[in-house]
Amino acid sequence: MIRIGNASGFYGDRFSAVHEMLTGGELDYLTGDYLAELTMLILGRDLMKDPNRGYAKTFLRQMRDNLALAVDRGVTIVVNAGGLNPAGLANALRELASELDVDAKIAHVEGDDLRSRAEELDLGQPLTANAYLGAWGIAECLRGGVDVVVTGRVTDASLIVGPAAAHYGWGADDCDALAGAVVAGHVIECGAQATGGNYAFFTELSAMDRPGFPIAEIDADGSSVITKHDSTGGAVTVGTVTAQLLYEITGARYAGPDVTTRFDTIQLTEDGPDRVRISGVRGEPPPPDLKVCLNTLGGYRNAVTFVLTGLDIEAKAELVKRQVTTALADDPPAEIDWTLARTDADDAPSEQQASALLQCAVKDADASKVGRPFSGAAIELALASYPGFHVTAPPSDASPYGVYRAAYVDAKAVPHVAVLPDGSRADIAPAASTQPLTEVAEPDLPAPLERGPTRPAPLGAIAGARSGDKGGNANLGVWVRSERAWRWLVHTLTVEELRRLLPETANLPVTRHVLGNLWAVNFVIDDILGQGVASQARFDPQAKGLGEWLRARYVDIPEELL
Repeated sequence: MIRIGNASGFYGDRFSAVHEMLTGGELDYLTGDYLAELTMLILGRDLMKDPNRGYAKTFLRQMRDNLALAVDRGVTIVVNAGGLNPAGLANALRELASELDVDAKIAHVEGDDLRSRAEELDLGQPLTANAYLGAWGIAECLRGGVDVVVTGRVTDASLIVGPAAAHYGWGADDCDALAGAVVAGHVIECGAQATGGNYAFFTELSAMDRPGFPIAEIDADGSSVITKHDSTGGAVTVGTVTAQLLYEITGARYAGPDVTTRFDTIQLTEDGPDRVRISGVRGEPPPPDLKVCLNTLGGYRNAVTFVLTGLDIEAKAELVKRQVTTALADDPPAEIDWTLARTDADDAPSEQQASALLQCAVKDADASKVGRPFSGAAIELALASYPGFHVTAPPSDASPYGVYRAAYVDAKAVPHVAVLPDGSRADIAPAASTQPLTEVAEPDLPAPLERGPTRPAPLGAIAGARSGDKGGNANLGVWVRSERAWRWLVHTLTVEELRRLLPETANLPVTRHVLGNLWAVNFVIDDILGQGVASQARFDPQAKGLGEWLRARYVDIPEELL
């Protein structure tokens, strides 16, 4: 068994987590996920300003405090903090190790950055273009006996699969073991989300003020136990693990560059306090193509939010809409979007509770059309518009926004290179055996729950949910905690019912995937996030609260389940 911890789920996660994980108990490896679709855009803009940047600078600061400690404890660090410049981060780490007088061997993985070949690969002219590499470059570095491995864009789970594959000597055809490690990696990659963070039933957990970070104890067959250091906050339960398993997935087949993991084979069992065993995971050969994350600069955006208080909310909103539209009529921006959030209540006991919010968001390729002239025009209405006029923030300049899209390229066209501490380079071959990705047919459903008395109640009274973004799409996983609740949920929460409960999805493509082994259904909602998080197309641009909105909606639930 090896113990692999995680100390970062995103660029900006708890800075002290690295030290907490290194000092909290025994570990063999410590991983950190610093990259996301939006992060790649941020790092791309950094690189435009300085060609020596493009990596997660936070990680370098964390290593200043913790590199000597990790080497002393024999814990190997594996992170994707290299971003768009893994070689640059590796060099910076070597300089830091020399400054600290720490004998640390640093390696890195590269090849994912396809910007220079974008035209050749028919990817357009993106600001960033990064293929999702797998675990074998990491494993090659680790077999060389290094202390730190930094990568660019690899799949999040690869940070965990690489150490496990190197430790146990797995090969590319050990699909079940690799798939088991992918599941363990998927659970711990988002840090404290596996230990109670963002958990639907958080009120049932104690010690949530500062949840600890997760650990995967991985066995030679790929099965694992998810846990955390003793005496840390949060909790590891079948529920917290289920919630994370449903995060940012699609259906039963979860494709990666090394293996396609069958999420419909995962079995979860309690294995003691704060211990959940994952077993039974089956794997299949990966698809022949690699996913590529593309970010481009879409133009410029700006927004003003008007506060509407008291009576005649709709009339006040219509007045300011007409006034702003008239003010911009001579040279209007390309896009003007209005959103009225009726956060007001009748006969409210506070002014804030009596107020609604009207946002005007504008976009254009020309910054001058959506900068101060726009926000200034809005503010000029301060003494000439609806009664009680005020806004939530002063006028602002235009800011650039990004557009995300995914592409797919033949894995054979993407280099994958492990660069060892002595500068030697090892080319990693793509998967020899591949299998095109296909949907798994919906399984046979259990018998519906017998009819009995029902009463209206929030869906969240019996169901948990976890939602998130994948480019312009959102996924929304819903699970229950008993077999009888599952028999009700799977027959009740159909695509049609989801569209009824969440009217924003009514005219969008929605696909439902059934995962009976987890008592869960997962919905993929296409295009609800427009061109991705950086385009800010929606009030909740990463769909983080979409599941909680669904849980708050009322449905007729059998009284026996309540």
